[in-house]
Amino acid sequence: MLIIHPTDPTTAFLRVLYENMDDDRVIHGQHESRNELLSLLFHGPGEPVMLLGHGSDAGLFRLENGENRCYVGRSMAYCLRRHPVIGIWCHANLFAERFRLHGLFSGMIISEMEEAHAYGFQTTEAELAQENLRFASTLSGFLRAGLPFREIPDRMKAAAGNGPAVRLFNYQSLFAL
Repeated sequence: MLIIHPTDPTTAFLRVLYENMDDDRVIHGQHESRNELLSLLFHGPGEPVMLLGHGSDAGLFRLENGENRCYVGRSMAYCLRRHPVIGIWCHANLFAERFRLHGLFSGMIISEMEEAHAYGFQTTEAELAQENLRFASTLSGFLRAGLPFREIPDRMKAAAGNGPAVRLFNYQSLFAL
């Protein structure tokens, strides 16, 4: 599996999704150009690709000179169509729908305090960090069990239980496309 997870301390909890997996190549977006990344995506059709971090409906971001800039976007969509994709960033589902990608994608995910406040969630930094790790661990369990992508959104909703509101929100924000 090719994993693209641009380095960002606020999304470090997503490492749980790929830690200790065999035969994985992890790209952190620090030294690889977009052209190098495009070349990796073009080769190996059918290989799963995991895209993790911050982003929008325009694609996955990476930090460049202190600013979030699109790293995996429209120009790579054609190559991404050749792969099953796991995309976990804010509004990854909208990016996937626009470019007809298939796989498992997140909608809006509350991973930072600013997002929690913007969406009206009352939580603390420690509680949010715990919920983020729990989200990644739960999703990781389903992925490692080999569940079909189409089953994972319902399993995540069920796993949320009667937890805090931010957990319910995040666990309901996964879509199989």
